[in-house]
Amino acid sequence: MTTVLIADDQPLQRFGFRMLLESQDDMTVLGEAANGSEAIRMTAELSPDVVLMDVRMPGLDGIEATRRITSSGDRTRVLILTTFDLDEYAYAGLRAGASGFLVKDAQPEELLSGIRAVATGDAVVAPSLTRRLLDAYAHHLPSQSPAAGPSASSPDPRLTPLTDREREILKVIGQGWTNTEIATRLHLAESTVKTHVGRILAKTGSRDRIQAVILAYDTGLVKPS
Repeated sequence: MTTVLIADDQPLQRFGFRMLLESQDDMTVLGEAANGSEAIRMTAELSPDVVLMDVRMPGLDGIEATRRITSSGDRTRVLILTTFDLDEYAYAGLRAGASGFLVKDAQPEELLSGIRAVATGDAVVAPSLTRRLLDAYAHHLPSQSPAAGPSASSPDPRLTPLTDREREILKVIGQGWTNTEIATRLHLAESTVKTHVGRILAKTGSRDRIQAVILAYDTGLVKPS
């Protein structure tokens, strides 16, 4: 059973989400939050698998709520709801630690499959779209760490545990390559690629592939095009 917390300041929107989710045999709604502060408090109390997080809410918004939830070390994952698929809110949500985002006019089936994917540890954004977001907004949303490139003698400590091969794969993950593309272009078995990706996530403390893409940008392995 996948447990969900709905965070949205519109009562009718929350009601619609609840009706949809509770029509599923494998989902249950633990509660509803009308703002970011409530979402943080209820997440700590209820520990849902997934928080369905609206961005624009009074008081503490969904971006800051996402940042606080994901930085707490809790197992809960956040799925951001945005108005447009390439807007600054989607970008900020991913950088805050969300495991993905969906547009508000998504089909019900897309929302349900997105929640299920996030609950099992997958990311609900294609790596290529993540890169498009980072390329589009990295230059005017200043939250990146200094790039590791200029000082080769002191690389970013988050990259230190990685082998040369893992660092190479992290770089192409940041460039939006899928596992199949990595396997083909680097002449590796796809199972080997999956093993490398798993080790990269574990060693860098990245929650999912999206956070690995962001790490590749933050450490200077990948530069905005």
